[in-house]
Amino acid sequence: MRLLSGSNASDIVEIRAFSEWVLGISDGSMGENNDLDVTLNVPHDLLIPSCGDPHSAIVTHTYPDLLHNMTDLSFFKDRAILAPTNAIVDALNDYVMDLIPGEENTYLSCDSACNDGANAGGPGDLHTPEFLNTITASGLLAHKLGLKVGVPVMLLRNIDQNLGLCNGTCLIITRMGTYVLEAKVISGSNINQKVFIPRLSLAPSDKKIPFNFQRRQFPLALSFAMTINKSQGQSLTQVGLYLPHSVFSHGQLYVAMSRVTSRKGLKILLLDEDGDDTDVTTNVVYKEVFQNVR
Repeated sequence: MRLLSGSNASDIVEIRAFSEWVLGISDGSMGENNDLDVTLNVPHDLLIPSCGDPHSAIVTHTYPDLLHNMTDLSFFKDRAILAPTNAIVDALNDYVMDLIPGEENTYLSCDSACNDGANAGGPGDLHTPEFLNTITASGLLAHKLGLKVGVPVMLLRNIDQNLGLCNGTCLIITRMGTYVLEAKVISGSNINQKVFIPRLSLAPSDKKIPFNFQRRQFPLALSFAMTINKSQGQSLTQVGLYLPHSVFSHGQLYVAMSRVTSRKGLKILLLDEDGDDTDVTTNVVYKEVFQNVR
């Protein structure tokens, strides 16, 4: 369905072949099976050479002529770099931020322990703000958020459905204040709508954290690059898939490759264990998942 949107009759054969290839990745029928996963050879026309600088290569291919297109809101609407982990995504976003001229505002979260009356004076009181600042967990807002005017960001929480401010909405920062940010919506049904994003006080939902605390921060993340998992549900015309190492969870590679609306919109940069270019990657598929599907 994603591939057929906006296509014409002359593209049907190419679309069908690409669709079957992507679906073969989803069920593990595409590639060479081994005991644990599937080894996949990627067609060379989909590959990006790293030229010794993989960050520069993936950014240049996904965001061509970036600085001249910064004022074009539609430039960021349908393109993104996808990567398997938050660490890789953060490194890519930091790299792009360094390329963009202008003053960067750094917003630090305000973290505090949450103690009820029964636990006052207990272990929770020992957690200093400095310690709480170091905590990272799934679903937890970042302690440090660097922004510049004109950069694309993704909303990480539901704020106002009527304004289209839902988890996953993409925005462009237009003004930066101390306690509120001004932005324009570039995805969904409220494109070009001016909105204001406040700081929110949120508690982490990760049960591995054995105490309660809250973090007050803007619910945003830079979206030049995003994790494959965070891209689920999106349709993009240009996807740069950056895999300095293989995916690690079932269906992750399929999700990444099925975000595009055409084959020509997908480019992949693969590196082996030594950091050299390769055309081989690993696809994690638990085939037992499909055994009872009819």
